Amino acid sequence: MKAIEKHLGLKTRFFLILMMGLLSTSLIANDGIRKKKVVFEEGTYKEFKGKVVDAKSGDNLVFANITIEGTNIATVTNSEGYFILKVPNDMLNKRISVSYIGYDKKDLPIATLKNDKNKIKLEVLTVSLDAITVFPKDPNLLIEAVLNNRKLNYTQDENMMTAFYRETIRKRRAYASLSEAVVEVYKQAYNNQKTDAVKLLKGRKSVDYSKIDTLLFKLQGGPYSTLMLDIMKSPYMILSYDMLDQYDFEIGNITRQDNRIIYVLNFKQKDWVPEPLFYGSLYIDSETMAIVSASYNVNTEDKKAVGDLFIKRKPAGADVYPTKATYLVTYRESDGKWIYGYSRGEVTFKVNWKRRLFNSYYHTGIEMAVTDWEKTEEKTFRGAERMKTNIVMSDTELGFADTDFWGAYNVIEPEKSIESAIKKIQKNIEKLNN
Repeated sequence: MKAIEKHLGLKTRFFLILMMGLLSTSLIANDGIRKKKVVFEEGTYKEFKGKVVDAKSGDNLVFANITIEGTNIATVTNSEGYFILKVPNDMLNKRISVSYIGYDKKDLPIATLKNDKNKIKLEVLTVSLDAITVFPKDPNLLIEAVLNNRKLNYTQDENMMTAFYRETIRKRRAYASLSEAVVEVYKQAYNNQKTDAVKLLKGRKSVDYSKIDTLLFKLQGGPYSTLMLDIMKSPYMILSYDMLDQYDFEIGNITRQDNRIIYVLNFKQKDWVPEPLFYGSLYIDSETMAIVSASYNVNTEDKKAVGDLFIKRKPAGADVYPTKATYLVTYRESDGKWIYGYSRGEVTFKVNWKRRLFNSYYHTGIEMAVTDWEKTEEKTFRGAERMKTNIVMSDTELGFADTDFWGAYNVIEPEKSIESAIKKIQKNIEKLNN
């Protein structure tokens, strides 16, 4: 572990790896409403729902980008390909753009969309060898080019972002914790080492651990954890010069995004490196050497070592370690510069009780999507308005009783299982109120 901590420091490790705390207590669900200011008043926007699929196979295209032309208003499809987009009335004459790596971008007039059940079909892009003027042969030179062009490719301005955050904890299909929030993010420029800041605009949570053993899982860091998955702003584990010799790089497939050729650079830690690092794929724009997306995983082969990275505390009589940890980050382009757009982390934990016959598996997830942003000259958040970096979201906000809680804020459409959990929560609240 000393080699990792030498490069990261405890604080960086805390955020980059999704850290968990386990306490041998239980927490009973509570709910309520906390009202906050909304972006638009009722009746000043229109909502559209739909699904993005492969035009030929009909397969769901997950985490596809959807933006309103000429603006930074955006959302992403969920893990089932569904989306929800709220459009201000004065933008209903514009078009939306739907993009996904490996597929042809599609532009649609908003006026042609239905309120619900829109199915947007994207065509697979084929890559002609004639279109590839320069093919990289040395993967190490390719990754060095990415690092050398970081300041040119990523915005050097401070930006004020609106973003939607969600985190979940479940045992099998039972949700023990569900927290959601709309936040403002003060996104620092990519050329400095200052930490991004977060301010809560509106949030809600429901927690009920009574039905899934006596363990209390707590995710620490909230939106800060998703921001630390921005490997171009926080490159410590993969994309720093002094970590490159810890990895083997290999040029894999070639694909396209819109009119751009994308190199797929695969990586994994070298065999001689004892500490658990990452493996995955970087998607690199061939013209600018900008990473447009990255999907990566933690090496979980060494149970004790990777457990030490993730677990803050654990109860006596239990052996707890992650069996799977996967991450995703995607970037959006504006005026020739790339900026953080979406990130997601999923970790599965195995709990081996020494005096029990069966083991337990817990699944945790965090995700955040930027739904709007603009350049700012304001100072970063300070004092009480700035969310603490060690925040536990499930200890804070309430508010599932309001069926139209989010108003005009754009959010990530919940997966069917989460939507079902929300409906159960709301039904229980109605019973308590009657």
